[in-house]
Amino acid sequence: MYDQVIDKNNPNSALKVTKGVANPISVNEDYLKRVKKRTQLSVDDYVEGILAGNRTILARAITLVESNLYKHQSMAQQVIEKCLSASSKSIRLGITGVPGVGKSSVIEVLGKMLTSQGHKVAVLAIDPSSERSGGSILGDKTRMELLSSDPNAFIRPSPSAGSLGGVARKTREIIILCEAAGFDVVIVETVGVGQSEVLAHSMVDFFLLLQLANAGDELQGIKRGIMEMADAIAINKSEGKEKERSELAANSYRNALHLFPPTESGWQPKVFTCSAYSKEGIDTIWNAVEEYVEMTKKTGYFYQNRNTQNLRILTESINQSLQDNFYQSRIAKEKLDIAKDEILDNKISAYIIAQKLIEEYFQSLKQGE
Repeated sequence: MYDQVIDKNNPNSALKVTKGVANPISVNEDYLKRVKKRTQLSVDDYVEGILAGNRTILARAITLVESNLYKHQSMAQQVIEKCLSASSKSIRLGITGVPGVGKSSVIEVLGKMLTSQGHKVAVLAIDPSSERSGGSILGDKTRMELLSSDPNAFIRPSPSAGSLGGVARKTREIIILCEAAGFDVVIVETVGVGQSEVLAHSMVDFFLLLQLANAGDELQGIKRGIMEMADAIAINKSEGKEKERSELAANSYRNALHLFPPTESGWQPKVFTCSAYSKEGIDTIWNAVEEYVEMTKKTGYFYQNRNTQNLRILTESINQSLQDNFYQSRIAKEKLDIAKDEILDNKISAYIIAQKLIEEYFQSLKQGE
């Protein structure tokens, strides 16, 4: 009996092996199909999609601009160059204020009002990056739920990535893409207030400062740097019991503005109260913007300011390019860490070693390294 051949395929055999279930793939098949469809776009594909107002392609182009990869940067610059002729047709509005002042709420109400009037609104919300981890929450869309679902609005949160004033370094290029996509109002929301906000001021036409009436002594808000840049000051959250205090705060700012010298544009900055909650005074903000644009276009300052901003971009781009090239050079890779150790050991001055490294860097360029 033991010499008999055992047939494992016999259905009556106790040794018959039942086929197991094949292991499923670890990635969703529907996702793989979508990824395959997401082919690499050419420069002309990006430009064509942007000019047609395709928001998906616009978002991908912005991601391309924000990338630090050289091949992405090269393609992004080509896209921007081809979109330049279709840009510069919007009103650029900068909005700043201390955290908690209600910037996102004001932008949402203002944005909904503008889209209802036939405008197309792009919001570039700059999210602060962590100094420790370098990460950002990028949660501005969640605070502008109504506006983010509006077909005539486009919200793009971007990390500040350590840029001066909380404004992403690539914001100017993103503005060009948004304008080429047909958005006639571009709102740039910046982080915080202070002298560093000059960077935000240098890329918009109209600069709005949001303030609170109950944030303490109003004189603390009267800082020459930010006040001299503001084209209008709005005291937000002016509703209910806070309305009277907001009016008193507005009067304090009006009195302070009279002490400042005349603005280069000839515009007298306005001060008013508003409430994103009750929507009161939001139309006043846009009326001030339109009045400013109309006046400065008549005097020519509007176009002069745009030209000044473009020249500033040239200077900043040169500085950034030189900085990037230096840190990617052989001199930086071989000698920068050694220089840092010598500084920490108090063997040499940081100023002296910096000058020495720069001289060696330019010498290497002459030698074609």
